[in-house]
Amino acid sequence: MANIHRKTLEDLEFPTVLQQLSLRCNTDLGKQLALDVAPLAEEKDIREALGKTSEYLSSFVSDNRIPNHGFDAIGTELKLLKIDNTTLELQGFKRIASICDTLATHQKFFKKFKEYYPLLQATVSQLETSTEIPALINGVIDRFGEVKDNASDALLGIRRQMNHVRGKISQSFGSALATYNASDYLDEIRESVVENRRVLAVKAMYRRKVKGSVMGTSKTGSIVYIEPEAALKYSRELGNLEFEEKEEVQRILKQLTDQIRPFRTLLSDYQDYLAQIDVTAAKAKHAQDINALLPHINQDNRLYLQDAYHPLLYLSNKRNNQKTHPQTIALHDENRIIVISGPNAGGKSITLKTIGLLQVMLQSGMLIPVHERSEVCLFEQILTDIGDNQSIENHLSTYSYRLKNMQQFLKRCNHRTLFLIDEFGTGSDPELGGALAEAFLEVFYERGSYGVITTHYANLKALANELPHMSNANMLFDGRTLEPTFQLVLGQAGSSFTFEVAQKNGIPYSLINKAKKKIERGKVRFDATIAKLQKERSKMAQTGSRLQEEEAKAREEAARLEQLNAKIKSKLENYQELYDHDQRMIQLGNKVNVAADKYFQNNKKRVLVSELLRIVETENSKRKKKTAKEAKEARAKKAQVAQEVQKEVKVIREKKQVAKKKAALKAKHKPKPVFKLNDRVRMADGKAVGTIDKLEKGKAVVNYGMFTTNVSVDQLELVERKP
Repeated sequence: MANIHRKTLEDLEFPTVLQQLSLRCNTDLGKQLALDVAPLAEEKDIREALGKTSEYLSSFVSDNRIPNHGFDAIGTELKLLKIDNTTLELQGFKRIASICDTLATHQKFFKKFKEYYPLLQATVSQLETSTEIPALINGVIDRFGEVKDNASDALLGIRRQMNHVRGKISQSFGSALATYNASDYLDEIRESVVENRRVLAVKAMYRRKVKGSVMGTSKTGSIVYIEPEAALKYSRELGNLEFEEKEEVQRILKQLTDQIRPFRTLLSDYQDYLAQIDVTAAKAKHAQDINALLPHINQDNRLYLQDAYHPLLYLSNKRNNQKTHPQTIALHDENRIIVISGPNAGGKSITLKTIGLLQVMLQSGMLIPVHERSEVCLFEQILTDIGDNQSIENHLSTYSYRLKNMQQFLKRCNHRTLFLIDEFGTGSDPELGGALAEAFLEVFYERGSYGVITTHYANLKALANELPHMSNANMLFDGRTLEPTFQLVLGQAGSSFTFEVAQKNGIPYSLINKAKKKIERGKVRFDATIAKLQKERSKMAQTGSRLQEEEAKAREEAARLEQLNAKIKSKLENYQELYDHDQRMIQLGNKVNVAADKYFQNNKKRVLVSELLRIVETENSKRKKKTAKEAKEARAKKAQVAQEVQKEVKVIREKKQVAKKKAALKAKHKPKPVFKLNDRVRMADGKAVGTIDKLEKGKAVVNYGMFTTNVSVDQLELVERKP
């Protein structure tokens, strides 16, 4: 499907994205594969790659984290296995066993969680599971990377003999050491090791007294290192056994290599899988870093990117704690080509690169940083002409290069093409270059191609306004501060703000005025009109945004008040029902009380029973007959209302208790007054005011007029001092 030239990828800075992807790989082979990632040819391959990346990304926030896929490459081992009569090294076997174990772990994991990771599980399940390879290697090599003693009967016998001979050497050396040390022939260090053999450290003057083989001397010559004669013959025997051991180990490893050789293709598949899963994991990590996701892929040639970020700019600004401005753009059958205009440094080129880079990333199986409501489609070709492309080698100017590029565009453009052209038509005479650019654009339009171009040419803006499936767009520019807002607005051409930008950059006003006089008055008025419209549009957009926010707040407040009103109304109805029920119960109780009083007076049971039956029948006549379910619901409702009332009463009581405690605490911390006779006081928890008639030892007699009481002064509050 995809037919995307390398130059297009370079124009869109896709290799830089791949370098960032490579840095997120764990293995050397994965890093190499990441740098070779390219747009895929078939739609099913694109969807599968995107699905795998999306599944791996989901594992970062899941309890079922995908197991580690790290491995050491076995490229050298695979090459050796291809050649007959070769033998792998011990470390090579360890790497092979590790890859087999890692793959087995992945197969077991994805089989268990295939509902969460169906695409990843389908990939790993295609590989044949081999328990034979690890079994063969583990049968020969231990976990320390050494050949096991029982790898063969011959090796076991050789190593047993070696251990026996080492014992003899140690015994004979110990005997010689004791003998010569007693004769004071040895230096203070007594012994050393030379060429992996134990030797006696003999004083140089006694070298002829010690029988054995001289293995060397010290730097000063004062010590001679001698292997004693008694141990010498055993050392020769040990050397012969070590040679036999080496030969046997080599034979075992060669045999093991021959046993592993038939599995070479399978091992190569294992390594390829782990390298690919490393790249998929790197894509998922990259997606996490740029807040990327998988948008809906449609078949309707509709490209709708909402809140799209340029991934390289996003990461750069993120490191520098700067804001990145997102862009929203739509291409579809009714609006296939967009002409973006506006001032330089306003973000036109970044918008162009964002669209192209996100499309290339998507078709390479990478997730893109857009809003979840975005939609994308797939293109067979992506053609770009971005930046100054002078060619010194081919002696081509910018305009010549661009013309050659346009020639390629004309050959390849069709209804499955996305073209992106920056500063369309520049490099030649403005009027002539603009006319040629207009002719090119008409051809692209007639062929049904999709594209976005940036330009300052008025004739291209006019063409976009005239053709039904083409539209203008502009990068908003604040006419007051002369600063770009980096916002793309569809439907209207933008002014280049040529003179305004020149004024901002310090060009004298007199010079700008002079320039204005040199061009057609109509052109100035046209550009000024566009600039004025753009400013008005910017103000309207800000006002509309503010009004939308206020409207949303008002709607939320209205909904909240409506909900609160409904809640209060429901509570009032419930309270009214409870009140009516309680009043009815009081009336019923009064009737029963009257009947009981009559029975108390005349003691006539028949009259009492008759009266009670009359009361019950009267009450039942007021009741509507309910089903068991309705009666149960009514009881439950009453119980709920009663419970709510009890809760509110409890809350009120708790508030009163808290207030009482606060008052008591306040009174406690308040300085105690010194009471005197005839002071007017009252109890701390009372209301009646009295006069102190007598004070004695913290007690006071308080006269309330009708009576007196004897209380502690701590319980009194001062109301009024004695006049």
